[in-house]
Amino acid sequence: MHNFGTAPPAAPVKTGGLADSLFERAGLTPDLPQVARRTGPDGTAWTHVTAAELRDEVVGLARGLIASGISPGHRVAIMARTRYEWTVLSYALWLVGAEIVPIYPTSSHEQVAWILRDAACVAVIVEDEQGVMTVGQVCNTLPHLRHVWQLDADALAHLVELGRSVPLETVESMRRIVLPESTAVVAYTSGTTGHPKGCALSHRSMATPCDTLLKGWGHTAAPPGEQPSILVFLPFSHVYGLMLQCMCQRGGILMAHEPDLREESLAAALLSFRPTFLYGVPFIFEKIYKNFLRTAQRTGRGALFDRAVRVAQDYAEAVERQRLGLGKGPGLDLRLQHAFYERTVYRKLRASLGGRVCGAVSGGSPLNRRLALFYSGIGILVHDGYGLTETSGGITAQPVGRAKFGTVGRALPGTEIQVAEDGEILVRGPSVFQGYINDEQGTRAVLRGGWLATGDIGRLDSEGYLSITGRKKDIIVTSGGKSVAPAGLEERLRVHPLIHQAVVVGDNRPCVGALITLDPEFVAHWRGMLAAQGDEKLRGEREENALRQEVARAVAAANSTVSRSESIRVFRILPDLFEVSNGMITPSMKLRRDAITEYYAAEIEAMYATARRGSGRHAAGAEPTWDEDDVFRRVR
Repeated sequence: MHNFGTAPPAAPVKTGGLADSLFERAGLTPDLPQVARRTGPDGTAWTHVTAAELRDEVVGLARGLIASGISPGHRVAIMARTRYEWTVLSYALWLVGAEIVPIYPTSSHEQVAWILRDAACVAVIVEDEQGVMTVGQVCNTLPHLRHVWQLDADALAHLVELGRSVPLETVESMRRIVLPESTAVVAYTSGTTGHPKGCALSHRSMATPCDTLLKGWGHTAAPPGEQPSILVFLPFSHVYGLMLQCMCQRGGILMAHEPDLREESLAAALLSFRPTFLYGVPFIFEKIYKNFLRTAQRTGRGALFDRAVRVAQDYAEAVERQRLGLGKGPGLDLRLQHAFYERTVYRKLRASLGGRVCGAVSGGSPLNRRLALFYSGIGILVHDGYGLTETSGGITAQPVGRAKFGTVGRALPGTEIQVAEDGEILVRGPSVFQGYINDEQGTRAVLRGGWLATGDIGRLDSEGYLSITGRKKDIIVTSGGKSVAPAGLEERLRVHPLIHQAVVVGDNRPCVGALITLDPEFVAHWRGMLAAQGDEKLRGEREENALRQEVARAVAAANSTVSRSESIRVFRILPDLFEVSNGMITPSMKLRRDAITEYYAAEIEAMYATARRGSGRHAAGAEPTWDEDDVFRRVR
């Protein structure tokens, strides 16, 4: 082992179950707005639910669950988008000692059957008729399943009515027998290969990162004197979303739900709710940046925006050097330029996010350093953090006032990190999971002497900042014996406005290659911009040549950060996106590499065959190769 990094002890974690904090909050500040719900015909107005009102609603639902036979230790699945009912349900289930099993609402009936059967769920709550049909297809294989409740069919109201005869004393007695070590959630991994595994997470492990982050970082979530507010759009079916929900409730943060991740829906919710802090994944922050760029170009201000981006990044980098003790900070000329763009560009960008966002956190995968510098330069410091399903979310965070872009920060207080000789990150701390249910062998394989083997590879610097370089199982070994971590190259490709996703390949191949998909919204915008610049008769040829050049530039930019032997030499643009619906990515936006390489095996073979047939220069891999003459027509 080497590069050992640790942090001071964590603050004491509250005892009892997660639902206890609901009662504590309602007792201390009963009128504090806890949740915001949409009202009005257009959904742009918000009504607040107070801490006391939320507690009473949860208790009413808990009585209905008890009347339906739900008791401590029972597992109940929730298969719905991020919405208000998810929050009420989760706390009602925790209140009676039940264990929540989150399921992505877009899961196939095979995936649903596996999870419900593996977890031996006694009930499942679905969102709509489609969910009922999905569960209905597999009911005969689920001997433990007793209830299927549908949210859009007023299931919660029926449960509340059913529970009116249950004494409040019964609810209170069940709450008191829930211990911190009791299992709160069985969260299934995304399953990039094989069946997903059910991670048992205790009430203590779920609470620990929330309480630690609130104590050390909570004051950064809003300007002094204001109640922090967060628009939660990440799925509660993933531990990241669940961690946000728990943190909002435990910290008295006003929370709103946005179930629709389409660009227009998310933009409207940000404008109407006006959060003070954002939590997202890199894809969200990349998308917001691309929208900024597209809007600027549409209004004829593309060149101004480009200059403003460069100044923001340069300014943020200078500030970073200053706070890390490596430089004097921005010079006079840079400060003047930054002040100019603050008046003309940056404040307008912040206004498009509601105008009150003072910071953000990105998780799920590393955020591109240049993108983080851009956001910091426009006045939104985006902290990059790190966590796993097996660690109930957070493991690291950026120290307040000492953020180092390009890293995921340092270990949270109370958490220890080691990097093994082969580069694998090992973690130990109170947020680590209890194990995989029904899989002792799998549990023993990742829990070694109290340390969790994360499967991620990375490095710790001399100050304990962790950098993630990829997944251990994703390492590519070329036929020449060169080991390549694909994640960094893919991240750099994705930053280009035209590129939606990229998968780096090259196992047992002479060089590294890439499969690339294009962002359909930005491609449409780009074509419109290009079409206005010349003769319609030459449009097809001009667009084809321009597209070749843009993708080649993106590949060259990514290659500039790695050695020659690690660089992408061949690539192919694919006509279809990688989506959850076609099985190419997980619901948490992780690439299903095995599925992608299997499905596109013929394209990969043709990509390398084309390179072999090319000139000696291309065959040697000196430059990226455009491999398919008709790809432009296929992506039109």
